[in-house]
Amino acid sequence: MADKKVILVACGSAAVDADGAALKKFMKKTASVASFDNADVVAAASKIEGAAVVAPEGIAKVFEEDGAFAVVELGDVDGAALEAAVAQISEAADRRTLIAIACNEGLFFAGLGINKKAGKVERSATAADIIATICYVADLLVPADCTGSVLYQVLKDPNMKIKEVTKLKEALARMEVALQRDNREPWDKHDCA
Repeated sequence: MADKKVILVACGSAAVDADGAALKKFMKKTASVASFDNADVVAAASKIEGAAVVAPEGIAKVFEEDGAFAVVELGDVDGAALEAAVAQISEAADRRTLIAIACNEGLFFAGLGINKKAGKVERSATAADIIATICYVADLLVPADCTGSVLYQVLKDPNMKIKEVTKLKEALARMEVALQRDNREPWDKHDCA
């Protein structure tokens, strides 16, 4: 099963301020981008390797089959349909899931790596920015033609990747020291050469 997962919902002109319980719960935990160009977000997201375009009820299956990225294209739906979709999405998501809702009203992020206290970020974003941000947070391969920039303003820690690499380097150094205590270099431990 994938360690980090992403769900991107493209919902056109749907109103995210509907009265449903699932949407209210989602909106309490979001960071949003004020100005967003919603054109071609599904086409851009489909370029990410392993992206699966599914209906809301198909998200759990994508994750069961070791998928890491599900794209839900709802189109122009009303508040009730968006509420039902967000309820299904919330069931499929866990604490290691990034959820992004892209609509004409704006762009909303919640979950993995997102700073819910960021509120509304006053900058404009495009579909390419969503792709770069999703790939950065969830360790997905960035498409070669991606021209977007990571939306660092919505993240808990803009330097999270460098901190992850530093932790890995420190762990490797500790393992090498432990192996060298036996007066042999780590590469002398095996007779494979």
